[in-house]
Amino acid sequence: MSVVDKIKASKSTAFSFELLPPLKGNGIDGVYRTIDALKEFDPKYINITTHRSELVFKETSNGLFERVAERHRPGTVAIAAAIQNKYKIPVVPHIICSGFTREETEYALIDLQFLGITDLLLLRGDKAKHEKEFSPTGHAHATELQVQVNDFNKGLFLDGSQMKALTPFSYGMACYPEKHEEAPNMESELYYAKMKVDAGAEYLVTQMFFDNARYYEFVDKCRAAGIHVPIIPGLKPITFMNQLTVLPKIFKTDIPEAFAAELRKCKTDAEAAEVGVEWCTVQARDLIQHGALSIHFYTMMATQSVKRVAQAVY
Repeated sequence: MSVVDKIKASKSTAFSFELLPPLKGNGIDGVYRTIDALKEFDPKYINITTHRSELVFKETSNGLFERVAERHRPGTVAIAAAIQNKYKIPVVPHIICSGFTREETEYALIDLQFLGITDLLLLRGDKAKHEKEFSPTGHAHATELQVQVNDFNKGLFLDGSQMKALTPFSYGMACYPEKHEEAPNMESELYYAKMKVDAGAEYLVTQMFFDNARYYEFVDKCRAAGIHVPIIPGLKPITFMNQLTVLPKIFKTDIPEAFAAELRKCKTDAEAAEVGVEWCTVQARDLIQHGALSIHFYTMMATQSVKRVAQAVY
């Protein structure tokens, strides 16, 4: 049963959580501690993010500098397999365009097939830190990545050969209630969301948002545009004072003034975390009251806050 089937079959609002692979050099224990803290809430799946290599300059022994690729968070496929094996919880690794060739993507899909992991989240991913704008290594858009996965589901490899005994991947994709930063307008956002669904995306997961009204408005527009798959709201409790300005800058999401005003009163990160839990709890309760099929929690640097929110609404 795919994760979207599990969500649809749930008798109450389903929860899911998104995790980061550990930094290179760290073990998996931190990932396990996060899951141990949240598994009581019966997550229907766990997302594991994927990260591209970054180009950096390193000094050589002769005093010259060479450009090398470094990847700080490897291991998405292995982490996914370890979680599924240890906890028997479905896992959904991210497959991204950014920093990966088509061939590297195909190898990842083959590995996932061998491991019996057949749920994915397809994303374009972020531009490299040294880039002013996104520069593709392989696919330029998530919809192009989607074509490759669809072809793979038919058993077709890039070189024209075929795979036998294939279990097709089920996948979701991203959507943006407040518009992707590169979309010229909301109409374009809806156009691409519908393109993803028409080509096979079984559900959409939103970028984090802090104003439920924006989510409800977006869902209404999607339904009017003929998008009828589940649109899963993504929530993240703020845990640090600087996130008042950092999150809008990085994720292009608005923070309502009522929330911002309370955060500005905070003198410590601990106070900001309390405000963040309160706001996120109100968001989650409201979504549940409005019949949300599922809520997706972004846990990065917020595991204990997410746990408190889940305890309050579960």
